Formats: sequence, structure tokens, C-alpha cells
Amino acid sequence: MKNLFIEYPKCSTCQKAKKWLIEHNVEFTDRNIVTDVPTENELEKWIKESGEEIKKWFNTSGLKYKELQLKEKLPTMTEKEKIALLASDGMLIKRPLCITDKGILIGFKEEKWEKFFG
Repeated sequence: MKNLFIEYPKCSTCQKAKKWLIEHNVEFTDRNIVTDVPTENELEKWIKESGEEIKKWFNTSGLKYKELQLKEKLPTMTEKEKIALLASDGMLIKRPLCITDKGILIGFKEEKWEKFFG
């Protein structure tokens, strides 16, 4: 499987991550998180594969997150409800995402990506 890079093209962090992938000759398929929102099934699978808790998948600095007051609401929601919420709007998902055969990267931290792809 080719690496799947899921981004919001206007996001500066996504732009940096994409540039990093290109500069390091990492092949990838590009996907817009807003026009092609990950499905509940995809998210369920990826969250499990990532080994990260679901709260790490939320874009906590996003306007939508704050608008919906998710900081207060998430603790009382079930995992199924959280996944449905993430699948309802790509802007709620932390980005960029890089889905690969050897793991999943959430967000862009250059050192972490160096180590992962190194």
C-alpha cells in the first residue's frame, strides 16, 4: 500500500508535512480531509492501529472543536459517538494524518517523522 497522506491543504502544518514527504522522497497518495472525510469504519480501524487514545485524534485547537464545546462533552461520550463525531466533519480531526503499512502518524513533528521514515 502506498502511504496515505490526509491533509487540509490550507493548513500550514499540513503544507510543512507534505513538503517534508516530498523532500525525503516518500511516496504518498494525497487526500483532502474536508472533501473526503474519513469514514467511521476507517477511523475505527486507524484509531485501533495507531495505539493512541481517541482524544489524540481530535483537533483541539480548531474552531469547530471550541464551537461545539467538545472539551466539556467528550469525557461523557462513548467511543462510538466520538468516532461518529470525527467522521461527521474533517475539521474535527487532528491533521495531517499519514497512514502507512508500518504505522500511523497523527500531526506533524519533524523529529517523529524522521525517526518513523528513517
